[in-house]
Amino acid sequence: MRVAGLFLLLVLAGCDAMLPSLPADEGVLAGPLEELSGAQMASHLVGDAAFARVFSPEEGLGPLFVAASCEGCHVGDGKGHDVTTLTRFGRFQEGLFDPMLAHGGPQLQHRSVPGYDAEKIPTGATGVTRLMAPAVTGLGFVEAIPDQLLLDLADPTDADGDGISGRPNWIELPPWVNPGADSRPQGSRFIGRFGKKAAARNLVHQTANAYLQDMGLTTSFLSQDLVNATVGEATGDTAADPEIRSDEFTNVVFYLRTLKAPPRRDIGDPGVISGERAFEQAGCVSCHVSELRTGPSAIEALDRATFRPYSDFLLHDMGAGLDDRYTEGSAETSEWRTPPLWGIGLAADSQGGQARFLHDGRAASLEEAILLHGGEAAASRTRFTEMSEQDQADLLAFLESL
Repeated sequence: MRVAGLFLLLVLAGCDAMLPSLPADEGVLAGPLEELSGAQMASHLVGDAAFARVFSPEEGLGPLFVAASCEGCHVGDGKGHDVTTLTRFGRFQEGLFDPMLAHGGPQLQHRSVPGYDAEKIPTGATGVTRLMAPAVTGLGFVEAIPDQLLLDLADPTDADGDGISGRPNWIELPPWVNPGADSRPQGSRFIGRFGKKAAARNLVHQTANAYLQDMGLTTSFLSQDLVNATVGEATGDTAADPEIRSDEFTNVVFYLRTLKAPPRRDIGDPGVISGERAFEQAGCVSCHVSELRTGPSAIEALDRATFRPYSDFLLHDMGAGLDDRYTEGSAETSEWRTPPLWGIGLAADSQGGQARFLHDGRAASLEEAILLHGGEAAASRTRFTEMSEQDQADLLAFLESL
């Protein structure tokens, strides 16, 4: 018996030597908030499974779609890939932007179920943009930012004369979106905060749109299947609507709301510390605000919590080079919501080992992304180019640590 026991211990020790170790928490984007209760953790895990669920046409996928699962665009809760990059389009008519709803807009669904024709960009579209899926970690913190804090950060007329004039994207809400008790509306419009143009109000708004526009899946909020305007309504979709049950939808929203904030790495590294000073000296923090605070929340970890997203979640004019002639809400075509930089150093992990940056992934490196900044960010770009090679390297090292 002792020999058998010793043999078993040796086998188990050998297995441990052969199995790869788990990555450290600071090297992984995915993961729940630490302070969740047992019941909250159970909901998070159920939502995690639903987020990864791969749909079939029999379950309601399509007839038009981009991806077959949430995770198909957000691998490991990270940024998307060229294969799943969204295409949106529209046109200007008499000075107003038309999202071309009658022609299948604003989003192109380039895939379809068997026997049904996928969409093509219609004739007459004057603005076409490609939008790379963002990482979904830390979204609960973003949702919990008080409207008043965003208004306090805004400077739409550049009253302080620093060349930065961030402003909210004021959007009209569908009747099924609850703007929240702390909302600060402007007439009938509310502040958006999710999406490349900040055109979604909260995670319910964002998630319902994603189910329909990205996967062709109906919910109780958006219960009409997508159809190709050039084909008609015959879809071959036999799944009963809504195709996503309310409990599944609620659990996915809770999962997104309770994902942890992206982790930092190498905080004590001298180059990273120096790089943060260079980041501040370049004026990048005027838009990429390092620290914000949430308002009251029923989830303890999100309740009046300080977090570091490196964003003001406002719209800024990024210049002609990043103007795709496409827009949403009240945003100008050259305006983009400041993307949060947290997690940017781990972007490559979900993008096949090669990170891509900016709204459409056109930049193959952080340096290239900086050099493509224009408009309100032009002065910061110039300061970066005038830095010593060491300061530039340190600044990039700081970004990689986020």
